[in-house]
Amino acid sequence: MIRTASNRESPAAARKPEPVSTRFTSVLATQNAAWTFEAVPLDARILVRQCLLDWIAVTLSGAQEPLTHMLAEEAREQGGFQQATVVGHGFATSCRQAALVNGAASHALDYDDVNMAFTGHPTVVLVPALLARAEASGASGADFMTAFVAGYETMCRIGAALSPGHYTSGFHATGTIGTFGAAAACARLMQLDADDTAVAIGIAASQASGLKAMFGTMCKPLHAGKASADGMMAAQLAARGFTSRSDAIEAVQGFAATHGPDFDPGAALQRPANGLHLRNNLFKYHAACYGTHAAIEATRQLREQHKLSATDVTRIVVRVPASSDGVCNIAMPATGLEAKFSLRHTVAMALEGIDTADIASFTDAATNNPAVVELRQRVTVDLMHQCDDLTQAEVEIETASGHRWRRRHDSGLPATDLTAQQERLEAKFRSLARPLLDEGSCDEVLDLLNRLEELPDLSPLAGLLACQPAREKRH
Repeated sequence: MIRTASNRESPAAARKPEPVSTRFTSVLATQNAAWTFEAVPLDARILVRQCLLDWIAVTLSGAQEPLTHMLAEEAREQGGFQQATVVGHGFATSCRQAALVNGAASHALDYDDVNMAFTGHPTVVLVPALLARAEASGASGADFMTAFVAGYETMCRIGAALSPGHYTSGFHATGTIGTFGAAAACARLMQLDADDTAVAIGIAASQASGLKAMFGTMCKPLHAGKASADGMMAAQLAARGFTSRSDAIEAVQGFAATHGPDFDPGAALQRPANGLHLRNNLFKYHAACYGTHAAIEATRQLREQHKLSATDVTRIVVRVPASSDGVCNIAMPATGLEAKFSLRHTVAMALEGIDTADIASFTDAATNNPAVVELRQRVTVDLMHQCDDLTQAEVEIETASGHRWRRRHDSGLPATDLTAQQERLEAKFRSLARPLLDEGSCDEVLDLLNRLEELPDLSPLAGLLACQPAREKRH
């Protein structure tokens, strides 16, 4: 019907704002496109550098894993324009292939950072895509940092809107919501406006996937690589004029309707604790699923406080949220990957005094150590339905002498001392990078990261991370 003066909406009706729930994707896209480097607080810039440092550490080490070699070999066979570096393998390939391989490598050890706003791993989906795009386009360090913050905040807001139902339904948020994060970050790096950013988010919605049922297999790190590569492609296609719904999250039969049983746009748009989701980033200092960290810490503290040994212990009870059952409760792990998702096994390791920060502690052979296998049989996991916070655990240890010791721990508290956190992350970086980078190269990486916002492009960093192919694959 052609509108005339008599049937037009009144000015008051025209000004009536749409409910947030019907323009959720658009609001997020507008916020994402508005980020500038000047708007990034100084402490957030430190955190971006720390996230990148941690990512480099776990990716250099993860580059040596069998699953990464398989993906790198696939990329070599397929070929492609040499746009971006494959970390630790000494060659360049297309942006998409580089993001896929590097994303999987960075999550291969399950030693990367987390954010509980979306119950996932943020940096492993953001950096591979951004580094590939920045290397190909010549973007600056400041551009990279701005895009990282934009993608991080958008990803966590989407996660907050879909939590906890999305994750508890069986979706691996790193693979699903991470795809949105990579798309948003790349959209900002490519300076897409709000409309095109909303389209990129819509393209990402049609690709986002990842199942928690795959935990303990090579598919879990593949989720991170796919999210990074698919999110990057979503932004690139949007820049070319590719079409999608601009309300893909909140639309009828959209992402929230099909993947988020308790979708709450208001939870996403409220101010996060500490002002930025980035400030709630959690780094790992145990090479296992973050859901095991509180139990590991509680056990380690009991062991040290009471000078316990495995021979003293008759029974160990680990009390964790019921949601842990679908995340990190593999009862009898047989491989190093499975051990990373086993509360029983990691608690037994902590009680034995095994270094859970050492990736060598999670080989297949170490997992089948008879002493650890026997000890984990004394561990009982008690699933608590009144608690849903995966970062909390209580450990109770009974001894042959009749003593009963109990300790609680919450691993969900972000560090407040960023200087101390930097020192821990540098130590972790040097430990993990040492097989591929000598001390001089490690120093160069740290220097570049300290000057990240001053770098006109990221080619010096990419060159250092290329390294040479590892001579032997780790099994």
